[in-house]
Amino acid sequence: MLTMASAVRPGLRADFLCEAVAYCPHANRRFRLGSYAAGTPRLALRWLHARAGDIIDQLDPPAAVVARDWLDDQAEHERALELLAEGEPYERVVHEAELRYLLSVLPAGCTSFFRRAP
Repeated sequence: MLTMASAVRPGLRADFLCEAVAYCPHANRRFRLGSYAAGTPRLALRWLHARAGDIIDQLDPPAAVVARDWLDDQAEHERALELLAEGEPYERVVHEAELRYLLSVLPAGCTSFFRRAP
């Protein structure tokens, strides 16, 4: 069972805010599954991958395969690290029949998931 996991501790340097959210579009409801304040892009992605693993354990097989492919995609992992290092946000949505799981990292000072114009 997914539970609320929060590792935001007082005094921790939070350069990246990580969050996992379940969203039910038909009922227009959100469920916060956890958050974490990470000091580096690598720690942020490590947390995201750990939460994704927790979510995958509960997915139907077709959705789980797609999510596991994302976890194993080294090129996507490197792309995410580059985006975060440049101060850009990163997110991944996992789709299941009635739910969407949003895994996201927002760098400090970044207020939106919309990309800045080059």
